[in-house]
Amino acid sequence: MVFLAGFHVFLYLQRKRNLGSLKTNLHRLAAETVQRIRASLPPELRSASEPVVTLFQDVPERGLEPDLLGLFEGSNHLETSSACSDHPPRIILYLQNLWDLAEGNPQIFSKEVQITYLHELGHFLGLDEDDLTLRDLG
Repeated sequence: MVFLAGFHVFLYLQRKRNLGSLKTNLHRLAAETVQRIRASLPPELRSASEPVVTLFQDVPERGLEPDLLGLFEGSNHLETSSACSDHPPRIILYLQNLWDLAEGNPQIFSKEVQITYLHELGHFLGLDEDDLTLRDLG
């Protein structure tokens, strides 16, 4: 019985280690994808988006939709001249939700990060949901 309990502890620790590794890999892949996107933006958009901070979280905080993929917070580009917010504009990407949507496929995950990041960047640039849908970022 003690051996069995020890084995379960081993499995739990192994799973926890694998989750930590997965989180690290998702963060790295998402950061590389965002960096690649930003580098490929036209110069005027790249310059306009410089104040936007990108954060990576596992899942949305309590009170938000649990299946949310990303979120833009702060003043949009058109409002940034006025002090509308206490923190810089930011995009939050929810990596576990994006990974679940991609069904564990790194290429699909990267594509979903790209779509979600551009969607949220569109909000920073002042686009609403209809504008984003017209650009296939809905």
